[in-house]
Amino acid sequence: MPLYMIEREIPGAEALSSDQQADISTASCKVLSGMGPGITWHQSYSTDDKITCIYEADNEQLLREHAEKGGFPITKISVIANVLSPSLSRG
Repeated sequence: MPLYMIEREIPGAEALSSDQQADISTASCKVLSGMGPGITWHQSYSTDDKITCIYEADNEQLLREHAEKGGFPITKISVIANVLSPSLSRG
């Protein structure tokens, strides 16, 4: 299943309260629970005016469907070609 990075332009994303973060997470999980096994949310990161999310999905259309049903904006979708991490270090 392809891995995707989704960028969502959300003004004030860095200042979301714990309650707002929980509400967004709950809404996302509720939508995902009705979509079946073809899409999985891994994690999201908020910076400045953006939330960047990592998903696995059978296709890009599932990501757009999730966004539409949950009311989440999508600014950009990218397929993740490679994952780099400290575990790849040779030293």
